[in-house]
Amino acid sequence: MAKRKKRPVIGLTLDAEPPGGYSKQPWYAIRENYCAAVARAGGLPIVLPHETKQCADYLGLIDGLIVTGGAFDVDPALFGATTRHPKVTLKGKRTEFELAVTKGALTRDMPVLGICGGEQLLGVVLGGTLIQHIPDEVEAALAHEQPNPRTEAGHHVTVVKDTLLHRIVGREMMAVNSAHHQAVKAVPRRIRINAVASDGVIEGIEDPRRRFCLGVQWHPEYAIDPGDSRIFDAFVRAAGHARR
Repeated sequence: MAKRKKRPVIGLTLDAEPPGGYSKQPWYAIRENYCAAVARAGGLPIVLPHETKQCADYLGLIDGLIVTGGAFDVDPALFGATTRHPKVTLKGKRTEFELAVTKGALTRDMPVLGICGGEQLLGVVLGGTLIQHIPDEVEAALAHEQPNPRTEAGHHVTVVKDTLLHRIVGREMMAVNSAHHQAVKAVPRRIRINAVASDGVIEGIEDPRRRFCLGVQWHPEYAIDPGDSRIFDAFVRAAGHARR
């Protein structure tokens, strides 16, 4: 009997919520479409609780890492800021875990995909800084916290030629949803900016030195643009190559 080919195992970071709503105790959360997008692309999604001391064990189990988004922010102190904007909301334990697991994945040259807040965290890990509140720092900014449903496009981004993202999506313009008040502000020269909104806000980054290290500010798991599914396809494919 032919041996069944194993799916690449993809770890996804969880959000965390205080008591209330679903449970009287603190609880984890993740939208179903994150996992569904990985499964559709041929990966086996598993979720990663915020047990920082177990990062090495998690990384030993997975072939690729997705750092998901959430309604919170990276502590500005982590990128050298001396003040914190009033709109900044922290989830310290989650950020501590995501920093550790992302750094561990990059050390192993494991494929990493950062989505929305995950892209911002990835930017910080790679040596970048963040805009703490777009309306206060970007003149004539787009509605990056779009008023229409997240299942619809909020604006478009220009995809930079000769980048990994451009090779993946095969297009120079993408329609994206938008659910963020922060964004990557600047990155070291070795890191490439691969997508930009019409107001100049950075919408995607990548590290060309690594096997697959990509961050996008929007949520490709909603598959609003044809390029969104291609992002997951390319990521899972890279994770499959990494496990061989």
